[in-house]
Amino acid sequence: MATRHRNRLKDEAPHLAGIGTEPDFAIGQRALLLRSPDGNLLWDCITFLDEATIETIKARGGIRAIAISHPHFYSAMVEWAERFDAQIFLHAKDRHWVMRKSPRIQFWEETMLSLWDGLMLINCGGHFEGGTVLHWPGGANGKGTLLTGDIIQVVQDRRYVSFMRSYPNLIPLGPAAIHQILERIERFPFEQIYGAWWGANVLSNAKDAVARSAQRYLGAIGSAETYG
Repeated sequence: MATRHRNRLKDEAPHLAGIGTEPDFAIGQRALLLRSPDGNLLWDCITFLDEATIETIKARGGIRAIAISHPHFYSAMVEWAERFDAQIFLHAKDRHWVMRKSPRIQFWEETMLSLWDGLMLINCGGHFEGGTVLHWPGGANGKGTLLTGDIIQVVQDRRYVSFMRSYPNLIPLGPAAIHQILERIERFPFEQIYGAWWGANVLSNAKDAVARSAQRYLGAIGSAETYG
């Protein structure tokens, strides 16, 4: 890959930078480097890692730990963890999807896992049983930010999100899974959402966007229930 690819690191918000490979590799997702006083967190992962990327990230404080939304983005997580001497946090419900074992992987089992500086991993399920989002309370100037991968998928109209069991097969989630996601993020304030691809972000009123999207979604699949 080094003969024809490179990684681009671009600031998406204060203390939050996207890292993506050019030209696109696989499904073209980008990771997010969240810079925090007590250590940086890499959210999700990409496959390509070269010395230029390592030096650039080290100049920004390195990586204390890696947390990943779901198995589609496990990618080269062990290689990244080894190069940065980092820990990996994965939800235990997705343990069987790990193809490369490593003592750096810590499986957690509860609904939430508190990290440092107020960062919180939240098991929402849905797309995968262990599907996880990250709440960053300091994001959006202290109004809160969610990093969601595609557990909560930002759609083309950035005022909305959506939810799927399988994206390639276009299989939607049912009402119970939607309500679980909504219930598990309810206690957390957030103004913004950063999704899994460049530009897939809701930059204002994100919590309202999730509620509005859930009502639309449940209506479209014929559920008698709505979320208010």
